[in-house]
Amino acid sequence: MIRVLIVDDHAMVRQGLRAFLSVQDDLSVVGEAADGATAVTLAEELVPDVVLLDLRMPGTDGVAALRAMTALGLPCRVLVITSFTEPSAVLPAVRAGAAGYVYKDVDPPALAAAIRSVHLGHTLLHPEVARALTEGEALADPARLTPREREVLREIGRGHSNREIARALGLAEKTVKTHVSAILAKLGVQDRTQAALYAARAGLT
Repeated sequence: MIRVLIVDDHAMVRQGLRAFLSVQDDLSVVGEAADGATAVTLAEELVPDVVLLDLRMPGTDGVAALRAMTALGLPCRVLVITSFTEPSAVLPAVRAGAAGYVYKDVDPPALAAAIRSVHLGHTLLHPEVARALTEGEALADPARLTPREREVLREIGRGHSNREIARALGLAEKTVKTHVSAILAKLGVQDRTQAALYAARAGLT
């Protein structure tokens, strides 16, 4: 089961999300929060797999909550769910560590698919967001990577999880994890999202 924490300041939205997710065989709602501060507390207590996070909330907003979760080192993946359609509106959240975002008018099956996808380690970003994140940033020298690390990075850029990369390259999943750690260190990036953006900008995908 994929354990989900719902964070939104509108009770009707939370109830609707809970009702839909509760009928999915592999998704389980473990908690709800109406503001960012409560979200951080519950994420620390419940350790969900995925947090469905609204951005605009009174008090502690979604971005501040996401930064707090990241600072605490919580393992949950964060999927932003927002009513703002401008890609620039989600940039702060992605920079803070969100694995992706969906709009509140998303079809329910697509939402379930997005939750499963980020849980597997995939990154869900609109191309405009990816470009905005990398504009003006200096690119680390890809020559620092071994040929195998470049292959792994290419797969990360394609949005593949460690398990999928292991299968594609004929490696053990543990070996892939080791390569991913080395890639992050050599490129000076913090997470898979940034590594995927590097891969795109470097023309590896």
